[in-house]
Amino acid sequence: MIRKSATGNSSEPVWFKSSYSSGPDGDSCVEVAGARTAVHVRDSKHRTAGPRLTVAPGAWAEFVRAL
Repeated sequence: MIRKSATGNSSEPVWFKSSYSSGPDGDSCVEVAGARTAVHVRDSKHRTAGPRLTVAPGAWAEFVRAL
């Protein structure tokens, strides 16, 4: 995993992207940020203005387990 540092805003989650990510632009991946009560998911190509999906930690764990 590659850690994406926060932009200086302490309320901004710390995002992680798989080190196995690949694609024509080098950023074809999703990024994940964990928090105590939620897991946030975003498209790495649209970091600042794109939508984010937020799920409960238990739902994320089930999703990852199903892979």
